[in-house]
Amino acid sequence: MSRTARRAALALATLLAVLVGGPAVASAADRYVALGDSYSSGTGTRTYTNTTCQRSASAYPSLLAAARPNTALTFVACSGATTGDVLANQIASVTSTTKLVSISVGGNDAGFADVLTECALPAWASNCAAAVTTAQNYIRNTLPAKLNSVYAQIRSRAPTAKVAVLGYPRIFNGEDCNAATFFSPSDETSLNATADLMRTTIRGRAQAYGFSFGDVIPGFVGHAVCDTSAWINGFSNPIGESYHPNVAGHRSGYLPVARAILG
Repeated sequence: MSRTARRAALALATLLAVLVGGPAVASAADRYVALGDSYSSGTGTRTYTNTTCQRSASAYPSLLAAARPNTALTFVACSGATTGDVLANQIASVTSTTKLVSISVGGNDAGFADVLTECALPAWASNCAAAVTTAQNYIRNTLPAKLNSVYAQIRSRAPTAKVAVLGYPRIFNGEDCNAATFFSPSDETSLNATADLMRTTIRGRAQAYGFSFGDVIPGFVGHAVCDTSAWINGFSNPIGESYHPNVAGHRSGYLPVARAILG
């Protein structure tokens, strides 16, 4: 082969390598940031890689990253997080290089854990109806602006990212099978209605920012607390595991919804 021919062959090989991403060209991993509260961190799965925030390898963000080729997970969701905590401690992980974001947040702002605690008491010792009304008023009147603050930051920091905003399931099926709690059927109906109100509120604000809302309520039907195949823990020891999705809840309830949005 002549010198001219060799040069031409080398030039062609170099061009093809650039065009098709030859062996020396590695594609960058999709950067995935998982934000939010205990329903994203994995509280309820009982095994944690980070005990302070209760982040779990069985939580849906971990499962999604493991199942999605060439994805690098930055997992900052933390048990107990409010919208303010996301802004103060998590949002900095979202940058212009972020390709995927997932988040569940709002339940702690509305004090849902305190409402559950109140409603779990015997009727003579609690005022479940008042606690639920207070939470629902907060969700209608105050939570939207809190969510706006978080969603605006996500959109500003990662304007091209694909964002999945995950909601919360209905926890109850109309019965209380735990001897340590005293939820009445009407209590459970009003608590499930609060989950529905959260869905409406979160979905509306998420869609206003061009984000995809992941509704987990349909998937958890038949898998509530006290169902034969429960994907949510009932009253548990330690108590912090209570009323959170278990391993099956993340694998079969949350993961399919997140994956449908983020791929």
